[in-house]
Amino acid sequence: MCFFIQIVRKYPLSLLCILLIGVLSLAPYFPETPLDNVAFIDKWTHLVMYGGTCTVIWWEYLRSHSTLNSRKLLFTLVGMILLGGLMELLQAYYTTTRSGEWLDFWADSIGVLLGYAIGLLMNVCYFHIR
Repeated sequence: MCFFIQIVRKYPLSLLCILLIGVLSLAPYFPETPLDNVAFIDKWTHLVMYGGTCTVIWWEYLRSHSTLNSRKLLFTLVGMILLGGLMELLQAYYTTTRSGEWLDFWADSIGVLLGYAIGLLMNVCYFHIR
């Protein structure tokens, strides 16, 4: 229980982002928007959600740790890619109004990799400022 509280205190925004990904991925209905006419808007949304979440995880990690643990951050990279795959499988097999797509999974993964790269840049800048 103490470990869980420690995680919530160190990563509140990251956990909120992950929760939002779960809710938005499994929501049964979305209203139409003017952005529906933009080509591949769904893929861009996946890329931004997963890339943004990975960037937030890095930011909260750098804010609460004095040294960099590459294994933990590599676990984050793999975990976020697996989360994208899990959400696509849940959409495909456990919802009736959503469908799991390989292109969505690739957009999730590319977003995670971009977020990870942004995190590496934040790390370089952050430790030079400190």
